[in-house]
Amino acid sequence: MKKIGITTTVPVEVLLAAGYQPIDLNNVLVSAPDPTRYVTIAERDGFPLNCCAWIKGLYGVCMDSDINDVLCVTNGDCSNTIILMEVLKLKGKNARPFAYPERPDKEQMDYVLEKMAATFGATLEAAEKVRRKVQSARDLALKLDELTWKDNKVSGWENNLWLISTSDFNGDYRKYSQELQGIINKSSQRQPYPAEEIRVGYIGVPSVYAKELYPYIEKHGARVVFNEVQRQFAMPDAGRSLAEQYTNYTYPYSINERIADIKTELKKRRIDGMIHYVQAFCHRGIGDIVMRSAIDVPMLTLEGNADFYLNGHVKTRIEAFLDMIERRKICPKVVK
Repeated sequence: MKKIGITTTVPVEVLLAAGYQPIDLNNVLVSAPDPTRYVTIAERDGFPLNCCAWIKGLYGVCMDSDINDVLCVTNGDCSNTIILMEVLKLKGKNARPFAYPERPDKEQMDYVLEKMAATFGATLEAAEKVRRKVQSARDLALKLDELTWKDNKVSGWENNLWLISTSDFNGDYRKYSQELQGIINKSSQRQPYPAEEIRVGYIGVPSVYAKELYPYIEKHGARVVFNEVQRQFAMPDAGRSLAEQYTNYTYPYSINERIADIKTELKKRRIDGMIHYVQAFCHRGIGDIVMRSAIDVPMLTLEGNADFYLNGHVKTRIEAFLDMIERRKICPKVVK
């Protein structure tokens, strides 16, 4: 299969039906032994210092790999991707746009999918067949999610890692399913996490320092039991068709769709506090104003950029936040 890089979650079923192997460039970046190397590649080629490290990292991954085809999401994700696509074209990459509809509308999504299928030489009928094949992989990811918040046997890091991987199934949805089934089988036999632990929700885009963030939270008596965007990658509301699936996917649309989903999960998962991660220089950071007015639990906002590891300042803020939640649980009338 021919590789194609994607800048965020897209209808991978269409790409698979067209004979492509989707590779999520974000996952390549964040899983690299030294992610800053990719950022440096972009800065050497002229990307400004005050540009989002994710965009620079995606560019660096493309330049450092054998990926020549790239599908850039130009509506429904990062506005910087538009100009990233132009730079990739300049560098000889076959970069093409994909735009989610302005609002979650099934008819508009049908049109977008038809256009995408035609572009890549596939059909929606073939993509629907692929959808049914990969659904088992998505179901396993959602099972792992349930083991996280309901059975309390899966860590926040494991939850993040396997849910976020549903954007491309690590390049092979069959292998992904086999490996994930093994993780589920093992975790089902574990002893549950302590009932008195602090239950944390994580909203916003996946963090640049995720490798250290989740273990650090657990080190201080808490655990992430809800990863908002990562869970959405697994398509928790798949609907009856590809168009319905990507219409119900909340991330590309208005913040109101996201908030409705967050509120439902917040109550169901008995979340004590929320961490909102925002990427520096990203327009979504302004959404923190709306999130804080809509979500009625303590919230800690963390901002990151090219710092792929937790620094002392961030660690102190996390510790203080968890301490506040613990005191609030013990004496809610005193600590507000």
